[in-house]
Parts: sequence; structure tokens; C-alpha cells
Amino acid sequence: MNRFSQQFAQGAALNSIKPHSKAAKIKALLEPLSEHDFETLIQKSQQITKQNFGDTMRIFAPLYISNECINNCQYCGFSRDNPILRVTLSVEECVQEAKFLYNKGFRNILLVAGEHPKFVSQGYLQDCIKAIKSFIPSIGVEVGPMEQEQYVDVVKSGAESLIVYQETYHHETYTQLHTAGPKKDFNWRLDCPERAYEAGFRRIGIGALFGMTNWKHEAISLAMHLEHLYKLGWQAQWSIAFPRMRKHAGDENFSPKAGHELSDLHLKQLIAAFRCIFPQVNIVLSTRESEELRNELFHVGVTHLSAGSQTEPGGYTGAGQKNLHHTVKGRQIALPKISKCDKATEQFSIEDKRPVEEVATWLKNNNYEVVWKDFDACLLETV
Repeated sequence: MNRFSQQFAQGAALNSIKPHSKAAKIKALLEPLSEHDFETLIQKSQQITKQNFGDTMRIFAPLYISNECINNCQYCGFSRDNPILRVTLSVEECVQEAKFLYNKGFRNILLVAGEHPKFVSQGYLQDCIKAIKSFIPSIGVEVGPMEQEQYVDVVKSGAESLIVYQETYHHETYTQLHTAGPKKDFNWRLDCPERAYEAGFRRIGIGALFGMTNWKHEAISLAMHLEHLYKLGWQAQWSIAFPRMRKHAGDENFSPKAGHELSDLHLKQLIAAFRCIFPQVNIVLSTRESEELRNELFHVGVTHLSAGSQTEPGGYTGAGQKNLHHTVKGRQIALPKISKCDKATEQFSIEDKRPVEEVATWLKNNNYEVVWKDFDACLLETV
């Protein structure tokens, strides 16, 4: 198997692009454009989106089940050495959170957890999936990368989608940002989507976290990765996202590195460029962005969005509050006192804080069909 990591090398995205590849076309569309050419690009993106997806917008919610982690990542609130309030929800508490989201209308939920084999142990994720699959038809996971055989078990448990962002495709920057834990292995993470596809996931999402290095390098590398995955995994639905770094525990005064900022205008150009070159890819927009910007970007080429999100375990119902603790070298340290205001620490700050009902109403008022459910396990059953 020719893994993407075998093709991808430091600088390849900028220096070794094949002239007629999709990545080369993306690179051309990311060059500075005149006002007329920019508007032409946006209009073309809108037309292609309508041709392939109509006026639909799919809504999902993240459900954080644990913020325990053994990795040290300088951009993440869950980073191992951050002295944050941590908790891993019980399976029953996961169900409690999922039922809250179900009652809000969600039928597509993404289970999210930090990477810690002691607390998010083998079988725990599968138990959570099995506990909610009777009323949540579309379950995705965003957890630490696994072996292919482990992914097979997750799929058999009832998950149908997986999200794994490379964070940064710049190897040197990746090494600098990941100082401890299994996430230090650049290639292991890079090849994760391929293992997931071979394990049977039908929907797989990739992306980069913008703000850590040159945004064009990230975008072109992402295009190379996506092009490779489309050739390899033509039976899956692929999605991409362009999340920008936000404030988080351990760096509340965060700002992107000088010269690496992805501006609102360039984010808009990025979405339109990928839509034009990859017309059938799903493009995801999270609540990291502001209400005003999200409303604008919905019209550019976005097909999937989160709404009413919380990025901490128990964020929807307060589940797990009684078990809040600190974790030091894999050992849980009980808090001397827990107040009603205490809650598990979030992964990053939310910018669009609108309740999902308000987002859905806005979409309907702007002539979108809000899609809450687009998959059911019975679709895969054979007669």
C-alpha cells in the first residue's frame, strides 16, 4: 500500500507539485486576486455547491466525553501539563448528554475525547457508541489515532464517520508543537485516514489547524492529501475543514504567529477554491468562527456545520461535575471542594454561541433546507 506519508516530504507541498494536479490548481486560486476575479471565484463556488448539494445544510453537534490526554500539544486546552479541571464521562453520562442533543433535534453527533489509554481505555469508546446508537443514527468519532483493527471494532460498534486533523502539515512545526505523547509521530497521524477507510468508515474528515505556519503551505498540503485520498478511497465521503486557532487553557492570550494569520478574506477564498477544485467534497464550518462570519461563509461553499456547541465534557447537561479532578502523571487528584460553577475545562473557546434553534431558523429564513438526519444503519442492510 502506497501511504501518503511515503509521498509527502518536508517542502513537497510547495516545491514538488505536479503541474496538472488538483493541488496545483488550488495553489493558483490562492494567489492574490483582483476584486472582479475574487467575486467571480465566489460566484462559481456558489454555483457548484448548489449543483452538487442543492440548498441543504447538514447540522451536527460535538459531544465531548473526556478531556484527559497524554499528549503535550501547545495549541490545545487539553494538553497533558495544563492544570485544568478534567473528567471522563461514564457511559450513562454520555447517554445523558446525547439525549439532551437528541431533544434539540440532533441526529448526527461527533464523540470527541483526548488521547489517554488509561481513562479512554480500550472498549470505552465502543460502549459509548453502542449506548446511543439506538436513537442517534449517525455517530462520528474524533479521538486519538488507532490501529486499523481497532477501527474495525469501532465501526462494528456503530460509528460511521471519523474526523482526524493533521493539525499542521509542516513537519518542523509539527515537531515543535508536539513535545510529548504518541501524537509526536507525524506519519502515524498522517496515514490515519487511510487506516480508517480500510477499516470501513464511510465518512472521513481531514483538515489543518490554521495559525501555526504559512497558511498557503497548509492549504496546498491539504489539497495534496485530499487528492491522494480520493484516488485511494473512492467509496467514502470525504470532508475538509479549515479551523483557525482560538484561545485555550494554557494560552488565554493566544494569537497566531506573525505572518501566519489566515484572514477572514483568505478563509473565504480558501473555501471557494476547494469547492471549485473538489466539487463533491463536504466542507465543514465550526463554531470557532463568529456569528457574523459564519452567516457570510454559509453562502460560499459550506455544507456541514456545528451549532449550539460545547467543547468540554458534560457541557450540555453538567454531567460528570461531581467527578472533576486534576491529573498529574496519570494519577487523578481529587478537588478539595467543587462549587456549582465548576465545570470541566473546554478545549477551545466558542465564538458563535447561538443556540441551535436560532441557527436553524436563520438558515430556513435564508432558504436553506436544514438536514438533521441523512443516514440510518438500515441503509446498509442487505435483503
